[in-house]
Amino acid sequence: MGLVEWYNGLHMDYDGQARAEKLSRIIILLFGAVGFIWGYIIQQFSETVRILGAGFVLAAILTIPPWPMYMKKALAWQKVRPNTGEGDVSERRRMRTYNFPV
Repeated sequence: MGLVEWYNGLHMDYDGQARAEKLSRIIILLFGAVGFIWGYIIQQFSETVRILGAGFVLAAILTIPPWPMYMKKALAWQKVRPNTGEGDVSERRRMRTYNFPV
């Protein structure tokens, strides 16, 4: 099993997506606040931007890949129901006639 097949088998669940978004917002907010305070103290806006950029990179590394910590509450999908032979739902919808007011 190659690295590509292993990576394609990983997916975040819905709860993991919410946790990743919350974590990225917290990281960027904290780094932004620290960067603003530090930049104000030394009077260098470029330091504020650097610290905020470092926070963005850290948040991206921690939240973009589907790490196993984001796959703890997977949904249990229902099994596919067998075809009853009455026809496809889309076929029944196509065969319906609608009486729209003119």
